[in-house]
Amino acid sequence: MIFLLTIAFVAIGLFEIPALVRNKHWRELAVFSVFFVLAFILALLQAADVKIPSPVKGMEYLFKDILKLSYY
Repeated sequence: MIFLLTIAFVAIGLFEIPALVRNKHWRELAVFSVFFVLAFILALLQAADVKIPSPVKGMEYLFKDILKLSYY
């Protein structure tokens, strides 16, 4: 499964990146690369059955504890 995931991400990268470089879209390439690497890492962790915490817990902490906001 991890091998197929890697092959899929390499194929997507080989399809998308040359057009960005050819057209000299350096900022778009930088943003694409950051999101692409993050997506690959998350997909790899999920394929390896690593428990990934929900982002809702972090948002609840931010709103309740740090910003002192309440929704009730």
